[in-house]
Amino acid sequence: MAGSEVLVLIPARMAASRLPGKPLADVGGRPMIVEVARRAAAAGIGRVAVATDAAEIADAVRAAGFEAVMTRADHPSGSDRIFEALGVLDPHGAVRIVVNVQGDLPTIAPQTIRAALAPLAETDADIATLAAIITEPHERTDPNVVKVVGTPIAADRLRALYFTRATAPYGEGPLYHHIGLYAYRRAALERFVSLPPSPLELREKLEQLRALEAGMRIDVAVVDAVPLGVDTTEHLARARALLAVEGQSGEQA
Repeated sequence: MAGSEVLVLIPARMAASRLPGKPLADVGGRPMIVEVARRAAAAGIGRVAVATDAAEIADAVRAAGFEAVMTRADHPSGSDRIFEALGVLDPHGAVRIVVNVQGDLPTIAPQTIRAALAPLAETDADIATLAAIITEPHERTDPNVVKVVGTPIAADRLRALYFTRATAPYGEGPLYHHIGLYAYRRAALERFVSLPPSPLELREKLEQLRALEAGMRIDVAVVDAVPLGVDTTEHLARARALLAVEGQSGEQA
């Protein structure tokens, strides 16, 4: 899969309900959105751009040497935002794979981003995503920890059957913490954003169920750890601490 065929898009907006303005929050001496763009670029899988409706986000991204594209302010989801950005950045259809990286994952490892491409290269899945085995007992019952229920198709690969906030599946065996990073085939993204919200999506408040209910195939690459998502001031403090440790150890992001 050539790099010119892959586009990494990072949707970002200022109006996050729990932590307004978080894309520009300082983490490790950079705005969070810039840190995520830096890590996406380090993954080395293709062109990287931030899709936003806020001029201040676009300005910060461009000042750091990364690409930004302005999108409408009325998008209901990041998926809709990246689809608009795809049309702006690649109107002639050269891009085959679109990777949606959340803009609030400032500690995500580049190899974690790369892992999302493998299922699309190896199978005919429409969409690929990520998960990690749950190791903390409290996460098994936490509705904020989304679980993916899947059938194993390889040592580090699942075919998704369902996503849920409940503790599932029942019985002995691992539970998988879903990581909300997606790689779409271009046609799959176009189809996905054209579909209305589905019944289970509305019930669980999980957008990816729309794809499963429409019969689309989602494969899951199992990775070692869940990157920290920043939604609160407590998360922000933890991200800053993790990046400080990373900087002191000299680890390559």
